[in-house]
Amino acid sequence: MRHLSAAQVARLVNVDPGARPYYRALADGVRNLIMDGQIPVRVRMPAERHLAEILKVSRTTVTSAYDLLRERGYLESRQGSGSWTALPDPATTPDNPWLSTDGDGLVQLHAAAPPAPSALRSAMLEAVEDLPRYGMGNGYDPIGLPALRERIAARYTARGLATRPEQIVVTTGAQHAIQLVFGLLVGPGDPVLVESPTYPHAIDVARQRSARIVPVGISHEGWQTDLLIGAMRQSGARLAYLMPDFQNPTGALMDDATRAAVVGAARRTDTLVLVDETWMELALDEVPHTSPMGSFDTDSRVISIGSASKLWWGGLRIGWIRTTAALARRLAVHRSAVDIASPVLEQLVVARLFDRLEETRAERRRTLRASRETLVAALREQLPEWTFTVPRGGGTLWVRLNGDAPNAIAPGSGATRIGPGSGATRIGPGSGATRIAPGSGATPLAEAAAGHGVRLAPGPWFGLEGTLEGYLRLPYTQPPQVLAEAVTRLRAARDHGPVGASRPPDPLIMMV
Repeated sequence: MRHLSAAQVARLVNVDPGARPYYRALADGVRNLIMDGQIPVRVRMPAERHLAEILKVSRTTVTSAYDLLRERGYLESRQGSGSWTALPDPATTPDNPWLSTDGDGLVQLHAAAPPAPSALRSAMLEAVEDLPRYGMGNGYDPIGLPALRERIAARYTARGLATRPEQIVVTTGAQHAIQLVFGLLVGPGDPVLVESPTYPHAIDVARQRSARIVPVGISHEGWQTDLLIGAMRQSGARLAYLMPDFQNPTGALMDDATRAAVVGAARRTDTLVLVDETWMELALDEVPHTSPMGSFDTDSRVISIGSASKLWWGGLRIGWIRTTAALARRLAVHRSAVDIASPVLEQLVVARLFDRLEETRAERRRTLRASRETLVAALREQLPEWTFTVPRGGGTLWVRLNGDAPNAIAPGSGATRIGPGSGATRIGPGSGATRIAPGSGATPLAEAAAGHGVRLAPGPWFGLEGTLEGYLRLPYTQPPQVLAEAVTRLRAARDHGPVGASRPPDPLIMMV
C-alpha cells in the first residue's frame, strides 16, 4: 500500500463526532493506528481538504491534526508532495515511557538503557518472516543460531580480531554472559579483580560465587596501569573483570598501550581477563583508535562479552561471549542447567540488526549526543557545584557531588564516610524544611529525589560497602526533555529535601 484515501482513513480512525477537541482525537486515532501497524509507515496520507470533506469538519481541524502528528513525529510533509506516515525519532518524541505515570511514576535515571532504534520494527518484521524456517527443529541451540554467530564473528574480524562462528556463544544478555563465565571459571575463595566503580551486577555475581573481590580504583582519566597490574600480581587474581570501552559508569576509554600491558601481565600471573564490551560501539566523539583487547592475547586468556542492549534495545535480551571454540563448547554445556538456549526470534531480530549496524549506530550516536548535551548544560546551569568529565562515548556521566567537598570519597579509595554530613540536615528552627547538606552524599540525595519523582543510582551501588558515597551516576540515554526535567527535580531534591515520606528502594528495580 502506497497511499490511503480519505474514505479509508475516516473508516479506520472512526473518531466520535462529539470528541473535543476533535483535532486531537483525530491525531490520536491516526497515531494509534500507526503504532498498531494498521497504517504502515511511509504511506501517503490523503490531502487535508479531502479528509475534511469526508469527515465533514473544517479544513483547519484536519490541518491542526496533521500539525500535531508532525510535531509528535508521526507525519512527515514536503510542500507540493504531500504527507507520509512515520515513526518518531526516539530522542525527540514527547510520547515516551520515561515520563509515564504508570508504575511508580518516577523518571528512571537509575538505568542507562536507551529506547529502541527506529530500525527495530523492520528488523522484527523480517525476523518473523525468517522464523518458519526454524520451526522444523526443537528451537534449542545452546551455543546460538548460526546466522547470528556468523554476524557476531564477522564483526569481531572487521574490528581486527579474527574470529570464527564456533568461538561465539549467544547468551540471554550480557549479564547472563557474566554469570556463565563466573559460574564455570570462578570458585569459592577465588580472587576476582574488578574496577571501582564497576557494573554492580558483576559484583553481585562474584558474591554469589563466594569469590574474594579485589577492587582497583579508576577515574575519568582512566586506569593507572601500575596499580592495576600490581593488584593482579599481589592478589593472584583468578579472573579480572574489566570494561575498557567507555567504562560503566566513568566513561573512560583504555588506550592500546594499557590494553597490551594488562594482557601481558595477565599472562605472567595466569589471570583470565573477562572484557565487557557492552558500550564498545558507542563512541560519540572522535577518539583514538583502539584495538579489541583480545587482539593482544597470545594464549587464549581473554574472554570478551557483548550485548545488543545499548546499541539496539535491552528488551531483546541478547548478548554473546567470544572465546576459544573449546571453551565455547564448555560454556554451552554449563548453561544447560540455567536456561538451555536463548529465544530464536530475538536472535533473528539481532541478526537483522547487525545488517543495519552502521545505520543504527549513526542514529544512536546522534540521539545520545543530543541527550548528553542537554544533560551537561542542565547540570552546569542548575547544579554547578557538581563536577564531572564529559565522556567521549558510552551513555553515562560519573558525577562528583558538591565539587571540592572535603568529605567526598575518591573512586576505589576503600574509605568509609563517618561523622557530620552523613545524612540530611534540618535548616531553620521550626522551618519544617529538610535540605540535603553539602557533602552529605548520594544515598540521602537518592532518597530525597524519589520524593520529587526521580529514581537515581547512587555511587555506592557501583562499589564495595562504604565507598563512592560522594558520587552519582547519571545516564544520558533518555530523551533530552526528560533529562532537562529530571535535573530540575534533582535541584529541588537537593535544595528542599524529600517531599512527604521517603520511598524505600524497590527490590524488583534492576540497575543497568
